[in-house]
Amino acid sequence: MRGARRVRRVRTGVLVAAVALAVTALSGCQAWSGGVGEEPEERTTTTAPTRQSGYGTVFLGVDECSSFGTTSFTEVPCASERAAARVVARHDGRVAQGPLCPPTTDFVLHISESRPSSGESAESTEDEDGDGSVPQGYACMRKLQPPHPGDPGGGGGPRTIVGDCVYAAGRGEVRETACDGNGKHAPEYQVTAAVGRKPQCPAATDLYVRLGGDRPVGCAEPV
Repeated sequence: MRGARRVRRVRTGVLVAAVALAVTALSGCQAWSGGVGEEPEERTTTTAPTRQSGYGTVFLGVDECSSFGTTSFTEVPCASERAAARVVARHDGRVAQGPLCPPTTDFVLHISESRPSSGESAESTEDEDGDGSVPQGYACMRKLQPPHPGDPGGGGGPRTIVGDCVYAAGRGEVRETACDGNGKHAPEYQVTAAVGRKPQCPAATDLYVRLGGDRPVGCAEPV
């Protein structure tokens, strides 16, 4: 689920407050990278121990697909009726230390490290270098069918991007919600621009939202 954001409220372009907000342990592709949607965007999967025909050498590699699930996922052929989402980016290591997912990522799969049990053939496992192990990593996923919570204004996804809407969640926090008003919370602000520094925001900016990436400052206006 997208975590809370660092926000800075302004009036007529003058900064009046700055609140450092807590980020949940599963807050998108890196700290400060997303808001809270109306459905989980952070999910955990475990690696499948045996390779099946038609699968790549990397478990859930780019352009491969995952099944439906709520707590665990398996790799399936993208043409399968079980296929639910496609991998748009794949990285080793932990989300907090790794690269950001693409802006319109719908959710992130956290892949647990897997090593072959005693006596298991390394050649029969889905690993990258033939040693039978799969390193810890994460896959940035895009659903095969709409709705896409990661789209601008969609109300979810691991990143907050231009076009997304947020609402005040208390204690200086803002969280993401659908711009069309169909979410659990009505939108209060919309991110209209992403810039490198606060002074580059439009004069109408009423809220700064930290986005991460090359343009980390989100300029938000009331809706």
